[in-house]
Amino acid sequence: MTTKHDPLETIRVDRDADGVVTLTLDDPTQGVNTMRAQFTDDLVAAVADLRAERDQVTGVIVTSGKDTFFAGGDLNELIAAGPDDADRVAADTARLGSALRELETFGVPVVAVVNGTALGGGLEIALACHRRIAVANPKAVFGLPEVTLGLLPGGGGVVRTVRMLGIANALINVLIQGQRHKLDKALELGLLDEVADDRDAAMAAARAFIAATPESAQPWDHAKYKIPGGATQHPMFAQNAPAVPANLKKQLKGAHYDAPHHIMCAAVEGAAVPVARAFEIETRYFVDLVCNSAQATNMTQAFFFDLQTINKGGSRPDGFERSTATRVAVLGAGLMGAGIAYQCAKSGIEVMLKDVTLEGAQKGKAYSQTLVAKGVERGKVSAEKGQALLDRITPTAEVADLAGCDLVIEAVFESTDLKHRVFAETEPVVAPDALLCSNTSTLPITTLATGVERQQDFIGLHFFSPVDKMPLVEIIRGEQTSDAALARAVDLVQQINKTPIVVNDSRGFFTSRVIGTFLNEAVAMLSEGVHPVTIERAGERAGYPAPPLQLMDELTLTLPRKIEAEYRAAAEQAGEDFQRHPAYLILDRMVEEFDRPGRSGGAGFYDYAEDGSRQRLWPGLLEHISSGETEVPMDDLVERMLIIEAIETVRCFDEGVIESMADANIGSIFGIGFPAWTGGVAQYVDQYPGGTTGFVARCKELTDRYGDRFVPPASLLAKAEAGEAFRA
Repeated sequence: MTTKHDPLETIRVDRDADGVVTLTLDDPTQGVNTMRAQFTDDLVAAVADLRAERDQVTGVIVTSGKDTFFAGGDLNELIAAGPDDADRVAADTARLGSALRELETFGVPVVAVVNGTALGGGLEIALACHRRIAVANPKAVFGLPEVTLGLLPGGGGVVRTVRMLGIANALINVLIQGQRHKLDKALELGLLDEVADDRDAAMAAARAFIAATPESAQPWDHAKYKIPGGATQHPMFAQNAPAVPANLKKQLKGAHYDAPHHIMCAAVEGAAVPVARAFEIETRYFVDLVCNSAQATNMTQAFFFDLQTINKGGSRPDGFERSTATRVAVLGAGLMGAGIAYQCAKSGIEVMLKDVTLEGAQKGKAYSQTLVAKGVERGKVSAEKGQALLDRITPTAEVADLAGCDLVIEAVFESTDLKHRVFAETEPVVAPDALLCSNTSTLPITTLATGVERQQDFIGLHFFSPVDKMPLVEIIRGEQTSDAALARAVDLVQQINKTPIVVNDSRGFFTSRVIGTFLNEAVAMLSEGVHPVTIERAGERAGYPAPPLQLMDELTLTLPRKIEAEYRAAAEQAGEDFQRHPAYLILDRMVEEFDRPGRSGGAGFYDYAEDGSRQRLWPGLLEHISSGETEVPMDDLVERMLIIEAIETVRCFDEGVIESMADANIGSIFGIGFPAWTGGVAQYVDQYPGGTTGFVARCKELTDRYGDRFVPPASLLAKAEAGEAFRA
């Protein structure tokens, strides 16, 4: 095809003898295609050229020259936009949308041959085509995940999915949660129309569709088209409409997230007007998020840029070849050890699961058997693959069976003496260069390392429970841990499909230290007479995935008391004063006076049924613990939880416990449930109104009202006075 705009930088244009034009999306400057400004320019030019030669074009195929179809918007451009850029972003978005709209109203069949993953803007391009044919690829995923970055689909994704699937179906299955669907599910939903065995077959199917459908248009461009389930004026939708915002509020547990709200508004409002107006509405809400929502900035920073930094090995030492573990010895077959064994076996690693008795080890393997059975029942794994996973786990009580293991992960009870004993009997048996890892949440790695000969190969791996669901592993480097060992640990965590953050040794490390301040603050509110229901609601409003008193029950009320005892002993040994947090007076009474140690003990801040299910907040809290009559502003309750964790994070940076902002942000969100809308605990400081200056001013207010634990660290005071960002 001869075009007025040749050559285009990001799109190759070819026309065959039958008049079928193929637009191959292939940006030579990037490993994946993104909607950067040059792509928009090229798409506009390509569509203009198609229009100019309309009589010679019988159909259009849109495909990709990359392994994936299209990755989405250029987040580097989007995250840099602010309120002053609204007009420019609106114009750029409308320009892209107009090009896609011209393509779908071109009058000839337009087919997307989706040869790999299509997320965000990539799926929006495909949705603008009249038919979507995917190449069979079990790794490919499809969806509109913009909401997970605090954004909404701005390339017509809201408008088109609502008209294709119906308002409720589009919101629930595609937009509000940003699900990434595999081929079968995408086909079932209607995001795809057909699956071909390979690229050649897909291209042949596309040409067959073009030949059989000389004139083609989107269903919603037909005058009598009706949105599935009814538009907003339809009595059926009107009857169910009040449930839409109610369900969203329930899903978000009272926290306010800008993106789901804007998506819902764009979907409902857009369904009530002609399609051209619907695109304008979508663009308006998109621009508001990009230019005016701090949440969008925070979440994009965390879930794209920070996570990308970590996944690329940002905290991994340079100069070491990537390593692969082949045979792991998991020491301890309790809940944590069993979970680690399952995750390793799922990732293809041979596992020797050792416990004191063979019966105990077999019980640990039974945990994997249960997970595999559920996976098979739900169709997530085949029976053959499930059995292969189980065959990779060998339960044992014999140390000799650990011979040749190139990796050790110890997961026994939190006792320094016990951990020393199991390593003393294991180290001489395993491979002479085996990586020696301890799964501990609080015990200093440098101290634990004194129990092995090769301290340079000893490192901490803090898994989170349940291991099969929690995405994070906190890697703790001891004083003697070598760079080589740290590199191997990062490789291992990525090998088992977890996200690694790297911290330096300290009692409680990073995650346990920070989450402890949050939980203690909630319990301290009880001691002040705040109603327990109000405390739980404050946690939900802040955006925590679980209310604080409920979470304390899950972790047990005895664990923080043990941790406090260790801190007190360490302080006394160092000749330092130790001041008790007001929370521990409450925890002492709950455990000692009322025998309520938490969920595992059948009673805590909540009552539990015999089967362990949570029933209600314990009525005795108001009778014995808190008057429930103290009025504290909800904003204070919410921000006390968030700010106390941020203050502890600053201290961790000051002490060198954590060195990377990306590790702090991702670790706090993935590991301890810091609210996602903040972008992470470090980002929270910078995004606070007024930046570090505003954050410090708020700390001083809370100090005056609630105590010296809110005094901002000197390092943060200095940044605030200099007008510097915490992230700087």
